[in-house]
Amino acid sequence: MEEILLTGGNASEGVMRAGSTVRKPWTAATPSVLAYMKAVNDAGVDVPAVYGQDPQGRQVTEFVPGRLAMDSAPLTLSGQHRVGSLVRAIHDASATYEPDSDSTWITHIPTPGAELICHNDLAPWNLLIGERWVFIDWDAASPSTRLWDLAYAAQAFTLNDASANPRTAARALAAFIDGYGANDELRATLPTAMWQRTTAMYELLKTSHDAGTEPWGTMFTTGHGKHWHSVTRFVKNNESLWLEAIRAVR
Repeated sequence: MEEILLTGGNASEGVMRAGSTVRKPWTAATPSVLAYMKAVNDAGVDVPAVYGQDPQGRQVTEFVPGRLAMDSAPLTLSGQHRVGSLVRAIHDASATYEPDSDSTWITHIPTPGAELICHNDLAPWNLLIGERWVFIDWDAASPSTRLWDLAYAAQAFTLNDASANPRTAARALAAFIDGYGANDELRATLPTAMWQRTTAMYELLKTSHDAGTEPWGTMFTTGHGKHWHSVTRFVKNNESLWLEAIRAVR
């Protein structure tokens, strides 16, 4: 079967398409990640189907047709609402999942807790939009908290352009959080958690650059460091506006 190299990722190499499947390198965390994906799928959330391991020792999952959200037209408010609902569905499915005690996870950014297993990269660069809206690239899944994962997803989809009009961005954020159905506690703590999460991303890139750790070290010098630094300021400087928007009567 002919294999086609899939490009576009920053932290994964050797990702191939073979027919209706995707083949990726197998890691120590892969069995745990695939078991988690299957559990989320079994709970009724559309994620790539899991097929196991091929003769070359690679993980095999479903190839889902579509276009990445980051390469598509900007999401409308209804689109943001839909993504927020999808993130909520993933979190609710995760909350019922109990991984094996010997599960192995690979994570690069410290989390404030281990409330549930999270995708940890629910962002426009991992959402395929087509007949199905499906999040891909689950390899960074690991224990985290609902707030920490939501903060990253909400910021990535609605506050990832530091040059945007803050009030326009606030409306997108409100639509996303309404789609998620966040309770009052999450809404109250989210604005601070968002800039804390962007700071953590910047620190990963900066410390990796200082230590020569790839691929994040190179990413820091090729625009990602500058991006996350400016986005952190944007998210933090407008914290009160985000809180006002997501606390509005709904």
